[in-house]
Amino acid sequence: MPSMPVWLLLLTAGTAVGTWLARRYALRGDLLDQPGERRSHDVATPRGGGIAIVALLVAAGLYLALGPGAMDLLWWAFLPGLLIVAGVGWWDDHRPLSPWLRLVVQAVAALTLAAGAAGQSGQLLPAVLAFGTAMVLVNVWNFMDGINGLATSQAALAALAYAGLLVGGWHWLALALLAACLGFLPFNFPKARIFLGDVGSGALGYALAGLATAAYLALPAASAPLLLLPLCAFLVDAGFTLLGRMLRGERWWTPHVGHLYQMGARRFGHAAITVIYMVFCGVTLLLIYGVPQARVATTLGAVIAVYGCGGALWVLVRRGWRGG
Repeated sequence: MPSMPVWLLLLTAGTAVGTWLARRYALRGDLLDQPGERRSHDVATPRGGGIAIVALLVAAGLYLALGPGAMDLLWWAFLPGLLIVAGVGWWDDHRPLSPWLRLVVQAVAALTLAAGAAGQSGQLLPAVLAFGTAMVLVNVWNFMDGINGLATSQAALAALAYAGLLVGGWHWLALALLAACLGFLPFNFPKARIFLGDVGSGALGYALAGLATAAYLALPAASAPLLLLPLCAFLVDAGFTLLGRMLRGERWWTPHVGHLYQMGARRFGHAAITVIYMVFCGVTLLLIYGVPQARVATTLGAVIAVYGCGGALWVLVRRGWRGG
């Protein structure tokens, strides 16, 4: 294996080059996101830049799998699932698909990951958790990919967190995801010259589901709740927002600008809100390494406290912004 700095530098540079090429492709093919009342941007912007992240993840994963430190059974289930999610997202970026067709294809990818978890662990629970995690994170990252830099920066921080909890090939794959996000971010933050597109947002969610599943299988039971910490900001915002839309009888699966981060972006700008979410996620990173992991009750209590604080902040801030 190369040293960590070399690994990160090579993959970051490779993603940057790939993103530049993806932007040229999008401009030539008129692959643009147009502004509108259900969008958070006001100029037409190329999309589909996440294909560079996917390409680098696949290349890094194959290198790890075929190298001296061979990857485990879960990886060989993860890779096809990643390609399935990215493939349907790439298709949707070019020609919009029915959300229900996308959901079915995503379920196939989630079942692939679940099969790998079951085969590696020999148990049903990891398979159920892998399936649910993949379905949730793929769609949450799609829902939350609405302002400059937000989805990519949150994925980078979550990858950094999981890299500290994983060993072997999965540790290096988490670092590869971190590097790929860092290579893409200069094209998307603070000013967006290209968007992730569905190919990128879905792939980020699925990649994090794969890392979380690998960590769940490798970690002691006391550490497992910590896997939820770096996902808190996205799960709280997406979960509360979608629940509210469902209760109001709205078409929750359609594009909208009702998330807390979208309300904040209209008030303070994209960059400020992305940084605020990064700071919140940074706090969860500190907790991951600072919370004693001797007992499940300790780590579970920490996770419940963080999500409780996150939920309370969501309610209070949303009320304040709506009333202001």
